[in-house]
Amino acid sequence: MKKILMITLLFATSIGLGGLAVASDGAAIYKAKCAACHGQNGQGTPGMAPQLAGTDYIKGEAGPIRDTIVNGRTGGDKKYKEFPLAMPKLGVSDADADAITEYLKSL
Repeated sequence: MKKILMITLLFATSIGLGGLAVASDGAAIYKAKCAACHGQNGQGTPGMAPQLAGTDYIKGEAGPIRDTIVNGRTGGDKKYKEFPLAMPKLGVSDADADAITEYLKSL
């Protein structure tokens, strides 16, 4: 019985730590792929890209955020016309898109 309890505890701990790894991966990927335009902490960059941290968009559903990361926003889909740059497709894996989305929601 003690052995089963110990295995269960180790498994639960590894799942919990795995979730932290995804969040930190999202932060690293964000810093590498997004921060140049959206700022190190999602505060936006004047003339380049809008603020993300704390916005209704980031507080909303994860699906549209992930979709924007994967597909970008150009042409008629571009939301912020005052910024000259379009949101490019980031060319990341599904796991990376999920990690970035989770990180953004934590800002």
